[in-house]
Amino acid sequence: MHIVEKILQQQAEISAIRQDIHANPETAFEELRTSGLVAAKLASWGVEVHRGLAKTGVVGKLVCGSGKRAIGMRADMDALPIHEKNSFGYKSRNEGRMHACGHDGHTAMLLGAARYLAQSKSFDGTVYFIFQPAEEGEGGGREMVKEGLFEKFPVEAVFGMHNWPGIAVGQFAVMPGPMMASSDNFEIRISGRGAHAAMPHNGIDPVVIGAEVVLALQTIASRTVSPVDAAVVSVTQFNAGEAVNAIPAEAVLRGTARAFKPGVQDAVESGIKRIASGIAAAHGATATVLYERRYPPTVNSVRETEIAATVLEKMVGTQNVLRDLQPTMGAEDFAFMLQARPGCYVWIGNGPGEGGCMLHNPSYDFNDEILPIGSSYWVQLVEHVLAK
Repeated sequence: MHIVEKILQQQAEISAIRQDIHANPETAFEELRTSGLVAAKLASWGVEVHRGLAKTGVVGKLVCGSGKRAIGMRADMDALPIHEKNSFGYKSRNEGRMHACGHDGHTAMLLGAARYLAQSKSFDGTVYFIFQPAEEGEGGGREMVKEGLFEKFPVEAVFGMHNWPGIAVGQFAVMPGPMMASSDNFEIRISGRGAHAAMPHNGIDPVVIGAEVVLALQTIASRTVSPVDAAVVSVTQFNAGEAVNAIPAEAVLRGTARAFKPGVQDAVESGIKRIASGIAAAHGATATVLYERRYPPTVNSVRETEIAATVLEKMVGTQNVLRDLQPTMGAEDFAFMLQARPGCYVWIGNGPGEGGCMLHNPSYDFNDEILPIGSSYWVQLVEHVLAK
């Protein structure tokens, strides 16, 4: 494995930054301390700092030589509204907030790369270090793009990286095309007629109708979408009634839908509306469906994926670059940046994780052992694309 020696020597400092961020987690668009730390570090290394995109976003600009080419590298900064269950010294000091997805490590790895590149000046062109807020469900990537990220900081390609528990330390996963799914939310409001629970014939029971809708929605993936495509429709909330002896007048169902292709998204949305309305009408009730498209699929462009894979194979060996993993139905708002510019999103192995736990687990922790590996990937990617 080819780890940049100077980054390896700075591992303790990068780890200290990561653990400091972990101890002080901030959720979407509230990353004031984190963005301040990022800006201060970048400035101290001579990187030009720009703040304010998407409220707490930070972009560092580093120019070397006379090359006109430019690329962007993105790390997310926000934490989750989770109560941490770890007991180590750097556990969350902000009750109810936790870095349970490794964004503390993503930020530290990109900072480690920025420091090295600012000192070595081992490239020819411009690098933009993009530190994004509010990845966790609030669309910070979308907001940065809407507010002119790539007009103010023009790049030919943008690259992202996320840790992945379950992939061994020293391994990466990368593939062209969809890497992660879209993420949409829906709400189905079924309006019936309330009645005494002992006299259901006097009412129109939205609970029974809702139960039928929940089951029927599962036919979207099995009978509406092609078997060779992927779709998920999950009802995660079912709210109705207050008294045990009263049939309520209304039931509200909420959930999430996932897909890799826009056409499948369309089929899922229309299927939810058709099924809910049809079943409700069959029972004399009405159904109102609100469908919100949140994150599009995260789709890697072919050329940039091959660039990333080439760098990774030289760095960790062909056998440690996993190209045949299945994409995940999870979602990632780096997708908005990939809609605006070609690029590539990779997974870096985080090892088995604490107790084998995955992301968004209250006992999760980022593995500091991979910090120099991730920073080295960023550095070698820059040196490859913007070679002198």
